[in-house]
Amino acid sequence: MRQVICVVGPTCSGKTEVGIQLSEKLNGEIISGDSRQIFKYLDIGTAKPTSEQREKIKHHLIDFLNPDENFNASQFEKIAIEISEDLIKKNKQSVVVGGSGLYLKALIDGITESVVLNEDLREKFLEERNKFGNEYLYSKLKEVDPESAEKMLPQNWKRVMRALEVYYSTGKPIWEHHKEYERNLNLKFLQFGINWEREILYKRIEDRVDNMISLGLIDEVKNILKMGYSTELNSLNTVGYKEVIEYLNGRYSFEKMIELIKRNTRRFAKRQLTWFRRDKRIKWFDIKSENEFENIVEKIVPEMKEDNSNE
Repeated sequence: MRQVICVVGPTCSGKTEVGIQLSEKLNGEIISGDSRQIFKYLDIGTAKPTSEQREKIKHHLIDFLNPDENFNASQFEKIAIEISEDLIKKNKQSVVVGGSGLYLKALIDGITESVVLNEDLREKFLEERNKFGNEYLYSKLKEVDPESAEKMLPQNWKRVMRALEVYYSTGKPIWEHHKEYERNLNLKFLQFGINWEREILYKRIEDRVDNMISLGLIDEVKNILKMGYSTELNSLNTVGYKEVIEYLNGRYSFEKMIELIKRNTRRFAKRQLTWFRRDKRIKWFDIKSENEFENIVEKIVPEMKEDNSNE
């Protein structure tokens, strides 16, 4: 069974650099597990790997779609598996790098969208959300499918609505459908996480936001909107982009915009950590400096060999 390495962690943790060093050492290529780097033109605000990094190591699923195209975890699962299997044929190591928890879970454990969509139910739940808010839908899900609700947040209303739609369409919770879905893969996923002390991580986040502004994040957003893309797109409903859009619309001052991007990025990082820490299969590396990235790489390689010897 061939191994696929997954490097996970919160935003600003250094996943890209660790992934590149691993790929250099193991003759690998990187599969991006970031749900926003997949879109073209969203460069600065998603902290995409630089052109130099992408020349050094081939990256997949970056600049893959236009901002107005749809993509979901089920599609990511299918394409990422195809890429991994293709790399095996080329005797290359797959290194998945990303912080989008649902994408990584779909790849590792599988996810299915096989339940027929019910447009009438979807319209009904959408009307209820517009009238009563996210918490109303969430409380409804807690009543009929508490297990799924426990893994979601009220603001993830699309996922909540999908779970409700599946339950009321089939009489079974969505997790039962996922459980019935089995894959026959010759792939084994090894997950490694990068963990910083909270204060250091938050300082890294603040520095990155300042750097994004100096690199031209505001002009990047202006250019995307000039291309005719709507501010309502899901791709632009992203920390950094949504605050800049509000600034351009005159809702925030420049200083308030930066403050909110930093605050919302910290909150996003906290949610990512909460998600990943639920998965006890992840081997975490606690670090205090980027100088330790090389040590992480040196520790992962023996872990891979040990895992192989235990099979």
